[in-house]
Amino acid sequence: MLGGENQTVPTGFVFIGFSHFPKLQAVLFVLFLLMHVVTLVGNIVIMFVIRLNQRLHMPMYFFLSALSFSEICYTFSIIPKMLSGLVPGTRTISFLGCAAQMHFSFMFGFTHSFLLTVMGYDRYVAICQPLRYSTVMTSRACTQLVAASWAGGGLLGVLVTGAVFQLPFCQSHHVDHFFCHVPPMLQLACAGGELVGIAVGIFCITALLGCFLFILLSYAFILGCILQMPSAKGRHKAFSTCASHITVVVVHYGCASVIYLKHHSPRAAGASVLIDVSYTVFTPFLSPIIFSLRNKDLKNAFWKSVKKSFIIRNANICPGSSFSYSDDYC
Repeated sequence: MLGGENQTVPTGFVFIGFSHFPKLQAVLFVLFLLMHVVTLVGNIVIMFVIRLNQRLHMPMYFFLSALSFSEICYTFSIIPKMLSGLVPGTRTISFLGCAAQMHFSFMFGFTHSFLLTVMGYDRYVAICQPLRYSTVMTSRACTQLVAASWAGGGLLGVLVTGAVFQLPFCQSHHVDHFFCHVPPMLQLACAGGELVGIAVGIFCITALLGCFLFILLSYAFILGCILQMPSAKGRHKAFSTCASHITVVVVHYGCASVIYLKHHSPRAAGASVLIDVSYTVFTPFLSPIIFSLRNKDLKNAFWKSVKKSFIIRNANICPGSSFSYSDDYC
């Protein structure tokens, strides 16, 4: 559809990001598919364990459940289309589909950052103001914080997507990436792409840096409180409740910083695609693993749920057997 001389609104785009690695596409497809399945299963298990175990019905795990759900949504906004890009003949996406993918990827990505910030604040209140914790982190307050994270992510997703897709596209309809990411889309713009790229970059860096600095500030106060605790056991217990969150924050913002700073240096063709994979595939893959392995309460709740399911199943299979389960498994 014509929008002026040499300017068109494309009906769709073709992803060519993985065309730089023709011999690795089959291996990458299997690898990314397995990682996607593990990511989904891991986050779903975390959500169900938290839901089924009354002992985990507290703000920290409420936020973790919300984080897992946002991670599932984020991976679904990118990975399925990325996998289809590794299969010849299925690498196209419609114009509206591309805009929707960009919006949801930014929405869920920002929501993830906001929720990590909220979790940092939750740890600050729990450790530095324990007597006020139950009055500050009420069910209503927790729900409002999660809702605000989702609303903020949605608003930022609209702003970024609107800024990019209001540009006229007159170059090629081939996107040199595996999803509708901002830099490769701006390369297809007739004019204004460089200005929008700078604005979006500043916008994203400011939002992420603001979240990161808030988390750092929270942990600066937390560290001060922990060092003032008289017993080593108390210090260890306080730190252990933060370990998994700190690890995920380091991985999340470490990969995000590479994404937004890499464009300032020269890179070979296809290198950008591999760098972006670290944030879109590996970070969501590692997150449920980190929370599962480094959170003692979550691990215990998971194994109790498994034992309970096993015992109940065997009791149903063999009604006359001596299988029973104690209240610890309820």
